[in-house]
Amino acid sequence: MNTTAVAFAVLALALAGPAPALLARARWPFRAPRAAMVLWQAIALAAVLSAFGSGLAIASQLLVPGPDGRPTTSPTKEIDALGFTLWLTYVVVFLITLFIGARLMVSVLRVGVRTRRRRARHRRLVDLLDRSDRSKTAADIRVLDAAEPIAYCLPGIRRRVVLSEGTFASLSDSEIAAVLSHERSHLRARHDLVLEAFTAVNEAFPRFVRSGSALGSVTLLVELLADDSAVKVAGRRPLARALVACAQSAAPSGALAAGGATTLIRVQRLSGPGADLRIDIAAYVAAATILVVPTIAVAVPWLVELNRLFHGL
Repeated sequence: MNTTAVAFAVLALALAGPAPALLARARWPFRAPRAAMVLWQAIALAAVLSAFGSGLAIASQLLVPGPDGRPTTSPTKEIDALGFTLWLTYVVVFLITLFIGARLMVSVLRVGVRTRRRRARHRRLVDLLDRSDRSKTAADIRVLDAAEPIAYCLPGIRRRVVLSEGTFASLSDSEIAAVLSHERSHLRARHDLVLEAFTAVNEAFPRFVRSGSALGSVTLLVELLADDSAVKVAGRRPLARALVACAQSAAPSGALAAGGATTLIRVQRLSGPGADLRIDIAAYVAAATILVVPTIAVAVPWLVELNRLFHGL
């Protein structure tokens, strides 16, 4: 059991520290954003599960066999078997594990509620300020009275693609098609849910533990995925010109904008090499390995031991 706890702890630390740092500095995700996204999700999930696994493995030491071979269920019997100091250590670890789980659930709810409230308020605002001709534009498009090019989307059930009059004045038809495809790709793939999950995990852990590399990298990856969808519709050059035109446009919290701080990286990527199937395969294999191999190698012996303990063998 102690070996299991140590293995889970080492795995959690590796997946929370060195692994994200190395992946965040890598350049290959630019050529395989979808596979990189899967790998990031595998790392995050495996890190959380490993942290819980370590805590629960240590807490399981409370289930020492009693005289009849069955696990003890009374604190006094556990103290007699373990000693007060060791028993207290196991209890504290178990309480910390429960606290981390509760904090993570609260963070997920808080981020979800906060984001949806902001989107709802902004959705009502853009509906009021809409200057579009409803007979000529799609039902999900809203047009704002602003001279600068603006393009972003508001995900959700009542989704919106928000453009400005400056966008129509500055961009050609092919560039507008690229922007619309980019934003609708965000809406269709529900990239907002991916970002919410990573935001919740980031906020759930203390500042001295968490790292912004995962959230920042995933934020860039969802933009790359949307860019790839836009390229299929309008081509690379129209998308690049549209990104440069909308680079300074700001989006409200909870929205996904076409431009932003990552515009230069994304435009440079459009002139670089395309996808490589070998990179995709390697990333998917790595993601599966991170999730499956540690679970089999570490969790199965622990479950076997618990089964033996509960059956008094």
